Amino acid sequence: MYVENKLSHNWLAKKNVNSKVCEALSGFSGTIVDLGCGTRPFEADMLRHAKEYIGLDWGNTQHGTHADVIADLNRSLPIADATADHVVTFDVIEHVAEPAMMLREAARILRNGGTLMLSAPFQWWIHEEPWDYQRFTRHGLDYQLRKAGFSDIQITPTSGFWSMWLLKLNYQLHRLIRGPRPLRVLLRVLLIPIWWINQNIAPWLDKVWPEERETAGYFLTARKP
Repeated sequence: MYVENKLSHNWLAKKNVNSKVCEALSGFSGTIVDLGCGTRPFEADMLRHAKEYIGLDWGNTQHGTHADVIADLNRSLPIADATADHVVTFDVIEHVAEPAMMLREAARILRNGGTLMLSAPFQWWIHEEPWDYQRFTRHGLDYQLRKAGFSDIQITPTSGFWSMWLLKLNYQLHRLIRGPRPLRVLLRVLLIPIWWINQNIAPWLDKVWPEERETAGYFLTARKP
């Protein structure tokens, strides 16, 4: 799972994705292919249920090379048809210039009845530049998945307005940490209580004052017929 460092400015975003993955873990089996695997944070948890995990990433990754397969998600993948029981891809699709190609390839390498699990940011800062190309609404994701041949599509927001807004505030506050090292340490010490408090309060505010049209991102599952 993503590491949830409770002293950081963004642990809530990681917790929100982790909780969605945890809910689905018991349904995993067989072979999992992770598109854009990064540092493989979900591998150990998934292998408690699945038999095989294959991590795929491209050569320009900013997370170091940890992949079993090096490939460009904008092109055909060097994986045979109907190889995977599950394809997962977390916070990757925004970095793919040709997302329709990635989703078609995900469908191709899945066996019939196999599942896709995907998370994507919505209201989120531009990151890992220059490879940050788009954001999708839930309707845009649904359209792209159906066009790629998926069915049984379930899309849920990863947060409400308050978690989204406070996480964006925390990222902005994090940018204040600069200058000589003693100053950076002091600023971090002053900001950590703010980050900790607002990330603990935000989920409660999302429940008592819900607004799902304002979300940090989306989490979805879909099936190949």
